[in-house]
Amino acid sequence: MKLFFAEGPCQTIVNAGVARVVFRRRIQDGLAQENTVHMEVQMKKLLIATALAVIAGSALAAGAHFMSAEASVNNAGALVVSFDEAGLGNGDVNYTLSANGAAVYACFNKGGKHPAATNKVGPSALDIAEGTFKAKNGRVQGSLSAGPPGSGTFACPSGQDLVLACVKYTNVVLTDITNGVTPDEITGTFARIFRSSLKECSTL
Repeated sequence: MKLFFAEGPCQTIVNAGVARVVFRRRIQDGLAQENTVHMEVQMKKLLIATALAVIAGSALAAGAHFMSAEASVNNAGALVVSFDEAGLGNGDVNYTLSANGAAVYACFNKGGKHPAATNKVGPSALDIAEGTFKAKNGRVQGSLSAGPPGSGTFACPSGQDLVLACVKYTNVVLTDITNGVTPDEITGTFARIFRSSLKECSTL
């Protein structure tokens, strides 16, 4: 004997003292539809978040600019360019440094005297220096160095030392190749004389 009780969204069937609740098809459909809507909402949220991240990154990169850039010659005669760039997002940024360099090499004996031999190198293009820096909070502060020009095949006689007497750099160009940005601050000639007694350095 079966007793049927219909009430609300479900139907109760009593058979031999055991009650079973059988959900109607429309409730199952409703749950499936609710799950589908939930998944669609989550997918839309993910797509919106991804789009915002891309837009934000592009906007920051589009605003990439150098706040400062300075060139100098260190104690080894190398060209050093220190820079500060902002508006970069938080990714890796690639830089290059190029310049023309000229130098005078000379031979000095142990007493610090310069007998005669000197050799002028350049001016000629230096090997391009490259560097990759990780932007932090949309900013990179770093430096790149290049040079000095090599002495080539010039060599000193026995008992004398090969010395870099002076060096000069022109056409210095620092480039953020990731964003295609170059600072305007680096202009002019950057030189350093280590042996002022050499007349060749005055005309370098």
